[in-house]
Amino acid sequence: MQGHPEVIDYLKELLRGELTARDQYFAHSRIYEDQGLSKLFARMDHEMQEETQHADALLRRILMLGGRPDMRPKELNLGENVPDMLRKDLAAEYSVRDNLRKGMALCEQYGDYVSRDMLLQQLRDTEEDHTYWLEKQLALIEQVGLQNYLQSQM
Repeated sequence: MQGHPEVIDYLKELLRGELTARDQYFAHSRIYEDQGLSKLFARMDHEMQEETQHADALLRRILMLGGRPDMRPKELNLGENVPDMLRKDLAAEYSVRDNLRKGMALCEQYGDYVSRDMLLQQLRDTEEDHTYWLEKQLALIEQVGLQNYLQSQM
C-alpha cells in the first residue's frame, strides 16, 4: 500500500520523537534507580516501554505505507535533578502532544484515517497517562515539598 509522501514524512518525524522520548525516559529511569527512587524508576521504566510501543506502531505504519523509517532520535534533554527531569519529560510530552495533533490533521487532509486513529490512541496515552501523571508529580512537589516527595518515591 502506498501512502501519501507528506503523511509518511510526518510519521517519520513522529517516530523520531517517540524514540527520543523513549531514550529520555530510559536514561531518567536509570538515574532514579541509581538514586534509590524505586517508585520513580518503575514508573519511568513503564513510560519507556509505552514509548517503545508507540514507536513500534509508527514504524510498522511507515513500512506498510511504503516508506523507509528514520530511526535517529532527536537530541536528548536530560534533567539535572528530580524536578528538572520531571519538567523536561513533561516538556517532551507537550511537544509530542502538539505533534500528534498536527499529524492527525494531516492524515485527515489526505484521507488516511487508519493512521489518524493510531495517532489518536497515542494522543490519548500522552494526555491521559503520561502528561497527567507528570503534571501531578510536579504539583505534589509543590504541595508537600521536594524532600517529602523524594521520601515517598523510595
